[in-house]
Amino acid sequence: MKKVVPILVLLAALLLLGCTQQAEQKEEKAQIKLVEPGYLTVGSDIAYPPFEFTDEKTGEYAGFDIDLMKEIAKRMGLEAKFVNTAWDGIIPGLLAHKYDVICSAMTITEERAKQVDFSDPYFEAKQVIITRADETDIQDVEDLNGKVVAVQQGTTGDFAAQRLKDEKGIQLEIKRFEGTPEALMAVQKGDADAAIIDNFVAYIAAKENPGLYRIVESDEFAPEYYGIAVNKDNPALLEKINEVLKEIKEDGTYDKIYNKWFGE
Repeated sequence: MKKVVPILVLLAALLLLGCTQQAEQKEEKAQIKLVEPGYLTVGSDIAYPPFEFTDEKTGEYAGFDIDLMKEIAKRMGLEAKFVNTAWDGIIPGLLAHKYDVICSAMTITEERAKQVDFSDPYFEAKQVIITRADETDIQDVEDLNGKVVAVQQGTTGDFAAQRLKDEKGIQLEIKRFEGTPEALMAVQKGDADAAIIDNFVAYIAAKENPGLYRIVESDEFAPEYYGIAVNKDNPALLEKINEVLKEIKEDGTYDKIYNKWFGE
């Protein structure tokens, strides 16, 4: 009996130690990693209205993604800080921990998901063809045969144009640009016959330039979903962003931000 009591005490101590270690491991696992304490640092290619752009009047960053990330950061008890980053370096910048997340109208794709984790989708989009208003012979993707098509390099518009060549056999010439504004300028100037870009960006461009553009929709382009990209070594941050994103959608805040930039 004398031997049993010390053994029970020892077992209890070991059990307590194990629970403490498990709690510490859970706490460590649940810790959100931030590049800069007090801030949610966001990488974004801020040349993509209405999602992210520089307001010419104020010189400040504005757009749907900007407002969304400010709201997410606020609900996390943080301040949003934006790092303007060229699109072709935006994922490498996240992997190098230059910022905590990417929010830049980024479509969730299998290829990108090999490098980063994505939040739950926060926006649905689709590719469209945008031409000059006087370019009436382009009515669907087949009419791009023999045409010059402008795209932003490394975007799903770029991938869609390449897919039309590789899978549909459409003989189009792809002109790649660093940004969507440059691709649209090529269409304006006649250096390209059309551009393939996200639908809402095309709608805004057409609205702000009456009589300049014509938009062609096609069933060849499937719906796409934007996500907030997070490093794979930061699961706690991803979990928190999804939690806050859900709250924003459920309490009507998401709709207010959406209506501000796209109308009801």
